[in-house]
Amino acid sequence: MTSDKSKQTVLFISNGHGEDLNASEVLKALKENYPNIKVAALPMVGEGNAYRKLGVEIIAPTLSLPSGGFVYMDKRQLFTDVQKGLLKLTWQQIKAARAFAQNCDLIFATGDIVPLAIARLTGCPYTAFIVSSSAHYENRMQPPFVINWLMRSPLCKKIFTRDAFTAQLMKQQGISKAIFAGYPIMDVLEPKGIDLGLNPEIPMIALLPGSRLPEACQNLGLMLDLVVAIAEEFSPSPVQFRAALVPSMLSPEILEKIAHDHNWQFEPPHKFMIDQGEKLIEVLCPNNSFADVLHQCNLVIGMAGTAVEQAVGLGKPVIQILGQGPQFTYSFAEAQMRLLGISVQTIGKTSATATILKEAANQVKLTLHNPEYLNACKNNGIERVGLKGGSARIADHIAKLI
Repeated sequence: MTSDKSKQTVLFISNGHGEDLNASEVLKALKENYPNIKVAALPMVGEGNAYRKLGVEIIAPTLSLPSGGFVYMDKRQLFTDVQKGLLKLTWQQIKAARAFAQNCDLIFATGDIVPLAIARLTGCPYTAFIVSSSAHYENRMQPPFVINWLMRSPLCKKIFTRDAFTAQLMKQQGISKAIFAGYPIMDVLEPKGIDLGLNPEIPMIALLPGSRLPEACQNLGLMLDLVVAIAEEFSPSPVQFRAALVPSMLSPEILEKIAHDHNWQFEPPHKFMIDQGEKLIEVLCPNNSFADVLHQCNLVIGMAGTAVEQAVGLGKPVIQILGQGPQFTYSFAEAQMRLLGISVQTIGKTSATATILKEAANQVKLTLHNPEYLNACKNNGIERVGLKGGSARIADHIAKLI
């Protein structure tokens, strides 16, 4: 990127799918509301597609690694990532950040210790958006020593938190620059008005198998097994199912294989069917309809990270079951429950068996017939995740800083 000091410049650094999504929403708001500010991005994990969709310059090489950025869930994957070029990639990214920072006014670092450390290494003023940390996990805020040092550095001008409780506790610890301005992932949930073919008198359950392949495909297969159990639990009353799938899963070949492996039929382009005697159960997978499915559902079956947070933010109850991982293991699901509170229930501590699926189906029915709990989920979503509009509010803070 050639230097143009007639315009101020902000570099966005992030290290993961959810981090990229949050940061790219802030970047988009900054571009729209402050066109005099130039932007660039450094996604450290994956290809940075959230930025690429916005046509933003990416200043360093990108590479999809086996762990998908989840080495903290399984340390063994770190060795595999190193074999595939992690160290070389990271060194290239550090050099690119340091070079770019010579003509940069502010770095917006989103994630954990890695993007914050790189921001600090550049010597450029930076802000920290610590989406990986929350006081809700342990009912206290005690960041690791290095992250604490990076946040307290004079070069760190503002700390954005993912929830109000975290900002409150950080201020009590003397970190006055910590604020909660909103959670940008709630800004990507504007419904498109897609007709999902729903009967408004029948409850609709959304299936969110995650975004990381091949794990998401395995998760969807397990969810199809759960759908059968739910239909039996609700019988003779009907239930509707809609799956919100990432584009990379919507290949007819992929969906056909998932159906075959779990004794379902697949009807192109996006319909699963299974004949249960007198009842035909269907699961539709409408294309590009994540927000519409999430808004219109009554309950979510979730095996995902960011998508589950978004569901909770909309006030939806979430039932989680476990697959083979590597992301969605019990440790991940249990952390989700601590982070997101009463809205999330995890059934079982191992990959779901027939007994666990039956228990989960029963819990789905109990949940949908508990109006007091459903109302509590709406209030909990506002408390744990917050309302939309965070991207623009954070962009306003960035503009004031530079």
